[in-house]
Amino acid sequence: MLLGILTLFTACSEDNDEVEEYPDWQDKNESYWENLYNSTQQKISAGDASWRIIRKYSYSDDMNINKDDNIIVHIVKQGEGTESPFITDSVKVHYQGKLLPSTSYPSGYIFDSSWTGTFNPATANPVKFLTGSLIDGWKTALINMHAGDRWEIYVPYKLGYGTSESSSSTIPPYSTLIFDVTLVDFWQ
Repeated sequence: MLLGILTLFTACSEDNDEVEEYPDWQDKNESYWENLYNSTQQKISAGDASWRIIRKYSYSDDMNINKDDNIIVHIVKQGEGTESPFITDSVKVHYQGKLLPSTSYPSGYIFDSSWTGTFNPATANPVKFLTGSLIDGWKTALINMHAGDRWEIYVPYKLGYGTSESSSSTIPPYSTLIFDVTLVDFWQ
């Protein structure tokens, strides 16, 4: 019995040496989203037109929705385009996606990007996607963008990968996603 107790304590001490990458991740993401949503509402109310709260693409204006049924965008650059893609269109974009800061990534883990190093639209190669095949947060943003727009897009986990790990397993459950997206072009 003494050997069993010693083994238990040894196993516990080994586990305590591990550093958790995403401690309290769900709470951290939900709190971040709540604060971002409230501060964005204040910026909009104060007349800052560079911030927008956009309802999920498939929800009508008369529906009663929650804060996490929206995306938040910060317009970095307004393009010259006058039309927006449809959900059935293909798009060409520059993008980078990252998570909130974590233990090893104080600036947020970059989980995907269409460029390496510093972004330069003159030398970076845009990527093509079918709008309808993307997560709801991306769909919502893209159908509201115009060619040449560059947006920071904040996606709550409900409109991202939800409560389960992404298919690539690099995005933990309950992750708020932050994207830097430039819409280069779109077509049917």
